[in-house]
Amino acid sequence: MSGEGGLSLQQALAALLEVAVRAGVEENRARTEALSLAAALAESAPGAPADWATVFPGATTQDFFDAAVRGRRWRGAPTAVLTELVTAGSPEKIPYAEALAELASASCTLGEPTMRVVGNASVAAAAQLQAAGARPLQVVSTPPPAVAAVGKDETVGDKPQEPAKTVDELLAELDELTGLERVKREVHRQVAVLRVEKLRAEAGLKSPTITRHLVFVGNPGTGKTTVARLVSGIYKALGLLSKGQLVEVDRSELVAGYLGQTATKTAEVVASAAGGVLFIDEAYSLTAGDLGADQYGREAVDTLVKEMEDRRDDLVVIVAGYPEPMAVFIAANPGLASRFRTTISFDDYSDEELTDILSGLTEGADYELVPEALDRFREILTETPRGQSFGNGRFARNTLEAAIGRHAWRLRDVTAPTTDQLRQILAEDLSDDPPASKDPASEDPETGVGDSSDVTDVHEQGVEA
Repeated sequence: MSGEGGLSLQQALAALLEVAVRAGVEENRARTEALSLAAALAESAPGAPADWATVFPGATTQDFFDAAVRGRRWRGAPTAVLTELVTAGSPEKIPYAEALAELASASCTLGEPTMRVVGNASVAAAAQLQAAGARPLQVVSTPPPAVAAVGKDETVGDKPQEPAKTVDELLAELDELTGLERVKREVHRQVAVLRVEKLRAEAGLKSPTITRHLVFVGNPGTGKTTVARLVSGIYKALGLLSKGQLVEVDRSELVAGYLGQTATKTAEVVASAAGGVLFIDEAYSLTAGDLGADQYGREAVDTLVKEMEDRRDDLVVIVAGYPEPMAVFIAANPGLASRFRTTISFDDYSDEELTDILSGLTEGADYELVPEALDRFREILTETPRGQSFGNGRFARNTLEAAIGRHAWRLRDVTAPTTDQLRQILAEDLSDDPPASKDPASEDPETGVGDSSDVTDVHEQGVEA
């Protein structure tokens, strides 16, 4: 399963767990998260489930695909554990990000890797490293490179913990995001209100009870998860939360297989978010259906309402999804309606904003879009129908993943490519069809490798914005 010159998934996982232990992260949590990321990156590779199961004894093919669903959100965003380490200013954040990047590289050895896997792994590795402020890493298919080991002079384990970011620093990060002008105004307004409320309380003045829980509405890929991460940090910096971590879940992580178990499962998830923010994506799925909420979804909602009340002083819940279904969701339970008073709408991105997002993602992955490639992407945007299912920032990320795959295929016969060749994404790399070739055998054997719309993501990605 290991490629020459690189680590196997088992070796990469072992290295990651060593860092997790040093960082004080529960080993089982780090293992589950890492294997979910590996499955999400390699899910399109034939034979990947069997290879993946060798490091997850007793796992089935269904376990592989279930893990892939959980891990897709980290294909373009830092994992939950890494986010916590970054938020806390842990000295292990860079080693952990590097270990995740190497795990992404090792994922390319599962089964028979496709060009899609190479693109997924490249973007995922860059997202982890970028979140921690580490150097970029390029991932190729055969053989996958190992992340350079951190030398003694680079070791950060003995360095003092970095100071947490201030409110102003986090708001500056928000303001630097592409687009989202309405969202930025509303978050700034919320911060001003909460800051004054805190000051009034410290001065012994009466203050109205202000609900901190939020509803994010918008189409996929409009930056909801990215903003939720910043909000969690802002609330911590304001002194409203003790930890400031973000726990991101969907229905599958709240609902159990049997009645009675869902309440326990939901309560455990909420407990893991205590001191931080619980972000529930596609929350309306808990109350969706022709007859309203099923028994399981109703049990999860009832438990959530109770936990929100019990932990009201040190927990913020953000629910997200499409506008209309979310309105139905909030109205489905009086407890929800009384706790979610603020709704923030996320607008779709314009073509220029999407182009900026693609450029930023490309730079973060240490690639370069040549001017002709940018022009080609603008053409693709004008040709792409817009609707509720349009991926927005996710569309840009998927386009880059596919382009990286085509780029790798284009250079497959180049023995000693130059640095420019290794970095530059050409216009042809953004095309759905491979360029014409005199030798039919040289064409990409993977049908639709570059179809950026043929992606099964169902979760928000942190680099949507």
